[in-house]
Amino acid sequence: MLNAITERLKFINAAIVPYNPKIVAVTKYFDEKIFKEYFEAGLRDFGENRVSDALEKISKIPDNIRQNSNFHFIGHLQTNKVKDAVGIFCLIHSVDSLKLADVINNTAKNKGIIQHILLQINNAHEKQKFGFEPDELYMALPEMLKMENIKIAGLMNIAPLSQDEDYLRNLFKDVKNFKDKLELDFNIQLKELSMGMSNDYRIAVSQGSTMIRLGRILFQ
Repeated sequence: MLNAITERLKFINAAIVPYNPKIVAVTKYFDEKIFKEYFEAGLRDFGENRVSDALEKISKIPDNIRQNSNFHFIGHLQTNKVKDAVGIFCLIHSVDSLKLADVINNTAKNKGIIQHILLQINNAHEKQKFGFEPDELYMALPEMLKMENIKIAGLMNIAPLSQDEDYLRNLFKDVKNFKDKLELDFNIQLKELSMGMSNDYRIAVSQGSTMIRLGRILFQ
C-alpha cells in the first residue's frame, strides 16, 4: 500500500506545487496502522473526525511517529467531547458556534494552554451542514477575539458535492474574500484557509486554500 500512497502523492503534489498547501491526510477510515504508511510516505499532518476513535488510535502509534506528527480535528465537535480534544489536536478545524468556542476557551484555560482553532463557515447555506453563516460569524467574531485561550488561525469550509467547477470556484473565492474582509475590518491575521477535499482540492488551492483534507484520493 505504501507504494500506492507514494504514487498518489506524486500525482497530487504535481497538481498543487504552484500553491504549496499543507496536506492533511484523513485517517478516519483506517486503524492506527495507516499512520506508519502515511508517515513513511512523507505525510506529517493527520485528520480525524471522532474524538474517541482518534484518542484510541493515537495511543497506539509508535512514539517516534506520534511525537513528529500533527493531529487535526476535522469533524463536528460536540461540547461534551471538548475536554478530550483540547490539547490533543494541534488545530480544531470545525468550530461552528460561539458556544463551542467558549467551551474550548474555558477548557484550554483550565489546562493552561492556547488551543488553535479554525472557524467553520457554511457559505453554501446547506441546512444539513454545520458552520457559521457569514453574517453570523462577522457578528460573533468580536466576542471570540476576547477569548484569551484560543487562537483563531483562520477559516474552514466544506463545499457541497458538485460537478459544477465554476460554482465551487466561486464558493472558495467567497471564503477567501471573506477572510480578507475579516482581517481588514478587525485588524487581525487569519493565516489558514482549510478548503478542499479529494473531489475539489485543485479548485480550492487555486482560490487560496492553505490546507487540503485528503482521504479517498490517497489510496485509490
